[in-house]
Amino acid sequence: MTEQNEIKPAAETPAPESTETAATPETRPEPTAEESIAALEAEVALMRDKWLRAEAEMQNLRARTQREVADARNFAIQRFAKDVVEAADNLARGLAAIPAAAEQEPELFGKLRGGFEGVERAFLGILERHGIQRQDATGKPFDPELHQAMAEQPAPEGVAPGTVIQAWTPAWTLNGRLLKPAMVVVAGKAE
Repeated sequence: MTEQNEIKPAAETPAPESTETAATPETRPEPTAEESIAALEAEVALMRDKWLRAEAEMQNLRARTQREVADARNFAIQRFAKDVVEAADNLARGLAAIPAAAEQEPELFGKLRGGFEGVERAFLGILERHGIQRQDATGKPFDPELHQAMAEQPAPEGVAPGTVIQAWTPAWTLNGRLLKPAMVVVAGKAE
C-alpha cells in the first residue's frame, strides 16, 4: 500500500524565463540635440494649431451667443406684437367706416372723429417706439416677402404690371422682421 501513496518527485524542468528577462532591451541611441529641438518644435506647432482652432471656435461661439441673445431681446414680444397689430388694423378699419365730415353734421361727430384719429396716431407712435412698423403697399412693386396677393386685376393706364394697386391691409414688421403681410391686389397684364 505504500507504493501507491508514494509521491514521486516531479521531473525537474527548467522554469520558463519571464518575458522581461527574455526580451533583449532595445538599444536606442540618445537623440541628438537637433532632433530633440525639432521634435519639441513640432509638438509646439501642433499645440499652437490646436490652441488657435479652440480660440477661433470660442470666438464663433461668443458671436453666435451674442446674436441669439440680441434676437431674443428684439423678437421676444413677437407673439404679443401680432395681436397688437390686429387691434391697430381694427382701429384703422373703424376709422375708415366713419363717414367723412359734412357741413351739417353735429359737432359731436367731428369731436369723436378727431378723438379716434388722435388715439390712432398715439397708438402707432407707441408701436413705432417699440420697433413695430406699418408699411403701406399701395403703388409699390409686389414683394412676396412683404405682400400676400389676394387678387389680380388688369393694370390701369400708366401702372406697370406687378404693382400693388390696392392694399386691403398694411404690412407690419417688428425690427425689420415680418409680423403680418399686407393683403394686396396686384396689377396684371393690361387687356
